[in-house]
Amino acid sequence: MLKVTSRTKRILVPIISILAGFLIGAVIMLIWNYNPIQAYTSMFASALGNMNGIGETIREATPLIFTAIGFAIASSAGFFNIGLPGQAQAGWLASIWVVLANPNLPKVVLLPLAIITGIIAGAIVAGIAGWLRAQFGTNEVITTIMLNYIVLYSCQYLMQQVMPSSLRLDTDTTKTIAANGSLKIDWLSSFFGDSRINAGIFLALIAVVVYWYLMKKTTTGFEIRSVGTNSYASRYAGMSTKKNIMLSMLLSGGFAGLGGVVQGLGTYQNYFTQTTSLDIGWDGLSVALLGGSTAVGILLAALLFSILKIGGLGMQTIAGIPYEIVSIVIAAIIFFIAIQYVIGRLFKDKQSPNLAAIKKEVQADNGRQK
Repeated sequence: MLKVTSRTKRILVPIISILAGFLIGAVIMLIWNYNPIQAYTSMFASALGNMNGIGETIREATPLIFTAIGFAIASSAGFFNIGLPGQAQAGWLASIWVVLANPNLPKVVLLPLAIITGIIAGAIVAGIAGWLRAQFGTNEVITTIMLNYIVLYSCQYLMQQVMPSSLRLDTDTTKTIAANGSLKIDWLSSFFGDSRINAGIFLALIAVVVYWYLMKKTTTGFEIRSVGTNSYASRYAGMSTKKNIMLSMLLSGGFAGLGGVVQGLGTYQNYFTQTTSLDIGWDGLSVALLGGSTAVGILLAALLFSILKIGGLGMQTIAGIPYEIVSIVIAAIIFFIAIQYVIGRLFKDKQSPNLAAIKKEVQADNGRQK
């Protein structure tokens, strides 16, 4: 058993989980007579080997950063928000609808309006679960799962039955949004080999900084973390548990909604009927877990997941290896993160010199008293 500091341990556990995930994927490839070296080489070459691949990797990571931050905020307050897919979908549809309905507004007005609308839509969906938890103690896992399906089919109904036909190409797809409501930046896309990278990445970087500042430097962040650590002690200290429950869920849903906004206004430029919950919601949850819910960790984990997703397509086309192998690697990484307690047992926390000296002095003092 190795002795390491707590900080080193927090870094080593996810790294070992990632390596273990890749190892599991390699073993499965060998069983099915695939070459894992060729597979992983083609994966990283596709994701990072050219400007287009890099652009698509960054683009894929962008919404994951938002949904991961959303999950991390709720998790800090002690809640397991798995309604991220529904919250992101609500933000996607709402932002696209605003842009399509107001095509003549100037970009300086329309784009912020669409973004804010998407944030509010995601926050409302999460706020429902938060209100039920705060008022009635309802389990947020159950309510957020149910809300995912409610939002999925509500968006389908709104798209097909409520949205004016003038905004749609058919019952399943909206028209492409106007340039004054888009996050697409031509020079950025051209620089990255005509990829779909967009201004969402700048919003994501800002979101990472805001998240870090909120949780580490503000009273609001301190109260959210306190409620998550011990709600009874927080209440005794004068903090409002109900207020912080609602606030954390509203913030969580708002960030998740922003992930959907980036998908709509940045990647796809329209909205189309979804047949299942959005992957960016589930992947964002995994990113937050892998990143330890820290700002830098979320950023790095989002890039890793994006490399796996984008590189997996290249692994399939170049090396002829099924894309499902990538899903197995991701699942294995999450599995090892989920059992990080077991991995953490490989390392023993190393006491700081000051702490060790204090402990030694206390023991010596106890001996003298005897």
